[in-house]
Amino acid sequence: MCAVLVATLATRSQSRGQTMPNTAADSLGRFPRVEGSNLEGEHFTLPTDFKGELNVVLIAFAREQQRDVDGWMPFLKTIAEARSDVRVYEIPILGRRYRLMRSFINGAMRRGIADQAVRAATVTLYIDKAPFRGALNLPDEDRIYVLLVDREGKVHWRADGRFGAESGAELMRRVGRVRPNTGDGGGP
Repeated sequence: MCAVLVATLATRSQSRGQTMPNTAADSLGRFPRVEGSNLEGEHFTLPTDFKGELNVVLIAFAREQQRDVDGWMPFLKTIAEARSDVRVYEIPILGRRYRLMRSFINGAMRRGIADQAVRAATVTLYIDKAPFRGALNLPDEDRIYVLLVDREGKVHWRADGRFGAESGAELMRRVGRVRPNTGDGGGP
């Protein structure tokens, strides 16, 4: 996200880089039905329009959090290259009140991202943030969240903050155990 305006929208990121326990699916929440557009102008209704059987979703609430998102990308790119059923999405979340400025904000973000594939995988949501966070049990907006989600919205794994070797290894294990559309083949 490169819009200067976005920088004023939220507080500083507190990157903890913690993997959240893989307890009951309900504790991880379900990805709620939301609508937005990617930076190429394509409309999405999520989670059903996710392109992968499994989708790694990076949720950011503030411009300052882009560094943490970018820190995950080299690792996530290797997963997506190795697994044709896995896709990676950046999901910037802005409050509904910014909907009237979405053309300006999305245009600024689009101009700041040279890679067409990254623009296509960046879906900006202008929504009521509290219900979205509540559905996913996200405690605050002070850090990014990284989710492994199927097209039905089931969250199979979650971490927050900066990339770390432990979180990356746990994500790899989880991707290897999840069987999309048939349930989770692995343990916690």
